[in-house]
Amino acid sequence: MNYSIQATAQITYSRYFIQPVKPAIIYLLHQIITQQIFSMNNKQRREIGTELSFALYGAANRMNRMHKIFLDPLGLTFPQYLVMLELFNQAPRTVGELGNKLGMDTGTITPLLKRLETAGRVQRTRDTSDERRVLITLTEAGEALHDELWSITGKIKSACRLTEDELTQLRDTLNAFAHPASE
Repeated sequence: MNYSIQATAQITYSRYFIQPVKPAIIYLLHQIITQQIFSMNNKQRREIGTELSFALYGAANRMNRMHKIFLDPLGLTFPQYLVMLELFNQAPRTVGELGNKLGMDTGTITPLLKRLETAGRVQRTRDTSDERRVLITLTEAGEALHDELWSITGKIKSACRLTEDELTQLRDTLNAFAHPASE
């Protein structure tokens, strides 16, 4: 097999999939991707790119609207809700850990955490073993929201009207798109 094709296929594959594959599969995958991409004309590629952008924007917008119904009465935004869920899973967490997990830079997550702290939902403290690190924990008021916030997940899941398999496939596809193995 041509090693440049193998390397190109490995890079192409690794952007979309995490598990390693055998060179023969890589070669076949490369052939399929290349044929599909090059069989499209520029107009078709632009249309698919545009349709993908619209679909992703529409899905994100719908998810925000569906969550807003439940989060507004609690005084939470969608990103704050995500932080709370992460802290329910594991606390304390550093600002950096939360930012990495949620795909937010420190310039975004720090003000969000300050607002949660002002609302009495989280507490920010310096790590005694490393003063550069700030640890985030839930307060009693934050912990009190545990059951209510987790119930939102079930309500949203029901509102999506997708089967369990479809939801799993959608999650995996979106994660592969949002977090390619190598960028």
